[in-house]
Amino acid sequence: MKKAIEPPSSESPSALIDERIKDLADWRGETLAKVRKIILHAAPGVVEEWKWCVPVWSHSGILCTGETYKAAVKLTFAKGAALDDPAKLFNASLEGNTRRAIDIHEGEQIDEKALQALIRAAIAFNQSK
Repeated sequence: MKKAIEPPSSESPSALIDERIKDLADWRGETLAKVRKIILHAAPGVVEEWKWCVPVWSHSGILCTGETYKAAVKLTFAKGAALDDPAKLFNASLEGNTRRAIDIHEGEQIDEKALQALIRAAIAFNQSK
């Protein structure tokens, strides 16, 4: 089975993320924009990337991806299973040994402080390796 190959783009990853947010034009775009703002505020050194046709935030390695589905915006943390989550933000992909995810549904509030703490913990974990 062949993997889908993403066509090359001359647009920057940040511009592609802007475009994705604009194209969604609903609660998912608003949620993705809010999550993006929280991530960038949590750690100014975070790099925005565009991989696998989704936004990716990195700092000393991948922190998380921002996927959008019909019923959820999913933040998948590449090394989430290794992170402390005292606020219990992780609510998806809990069965794996490596990743953890946060599914945000329409109307749900985002605990900004807890998400910032989780981003900072992911950076610290990446830098410890």
